Amino acid sequence: MPLTRPWGPDVPEVHVIATTVTLSDGTEGHGLSWTPSIGARAVLALLEHDIAGAAAGRPADPRAVWRPLWEHLHEAGGGGLTTIALAGLDLALWDAAARRAGRSLTGLLGARRKSAEVYGSGVNLHYSLDELREQARRWVAAGCRAVKVKVGKPEPAEDVERVAAVREIIGPARRLMIDANQRWDLERALAAASALSAFAPAWLEEPLRAEDLAGHAELARRCDIPLAVGENLHTEYRFAEYLRAGAARVVQPNVVRVGGITPFLRIAGLAREHGAALHPHLLPELSGQLALALEADALVEDVEDARFADLGVLAGPSPVRIERGRLFEADHLGLGLRFAEPPTG
Repeated sequence: MPLTRPWGPDVPEVHVIATTVTLSDGTEGHGLSWTPSIGARAVLALLEHDIAGAAAGRPADPRAVWRPLWEHLHEAGGGGLTTIALAGLDLALWDAAARRAGRSLTGLLGARRKSAEVYGSGVNLHYSLDELREQARRWVAAGCRAVKVKVGKPEPAEDVERVAAVREIIGPARRLMIDANQRWDLERALAAASALSAFAPAWLEEPLRAEDLAGHAELARRCDIPLAVGENLHTEYRFAEYLRAGAARVVQPNVVRVGGITPFLRIAGLAREHGAALHPHLLPELSGQLALALEADALVEDVEDARFADLGVLAGPSPVRIERGRLFEADHLGLGLRFAEPPTG
């Protein structure tokens, strides 16, 4: 799917592998695996060669089948490509379960609220300062009460200038989050947090490599800004490690990267047990439905012009709508996501 606004020179498109599962009673379920730029063909191979055959004949309950299949795939890795691929089956099974019950996913899980707050998210480190300002103005005009910008420029002073510019435009009442996308080491992160704390960020996202649990724990101990992690943690075990270590006060599971709805719900339980906030990563068409059913309020991330409907890849209407900074469920069954056939040639 070519992006209307590329996420950088190296990410001009994102990839979806649409999945279909057929239950023994004839019910069909439709899901997806997703990856921005790396691994789509490997995910497809795992689905075709290692998941389809192992799944056939097993129970249709995604909660019953998920762990045996995860253990089956574990030789190829506990998370990453394996869980991204497994999400294709898990999401399709949840879709089938909801369709068979005549409900939406949120209806099957149990809706707890009628709408969820959306925050404007920018993959914008490559934007000029003027482009960044214009994006911030669009978020304000769209009714967003919270926004997120990227940091991690080579010169720290440039990060300060850019965050200051966004804060000036959005004003003091809106929440401002900053995301370093794993660009720093511990000392650089400490210095950046000190410089950026003047702008009252709601959280500092992925300051270090996701593999550096000890670094995050040390940074959390020495930094006043809440740390957020999760888009590059691929299993509930990694989330549990971060939460037990006090290395994050905000967790952001990506429903596809963690392996689907089944593990996502377990991660939500872990966050609740540890008193951490959970705000899903990307994919508002899915994350928004889950946010409506979570016990605690969750912010839904909405990257500008990157919704499936915006990209023109859905075969029908979107299962959600976003108006004035709030997400609402539209009328649909199951996940409500069917993808159009890609153009040939």
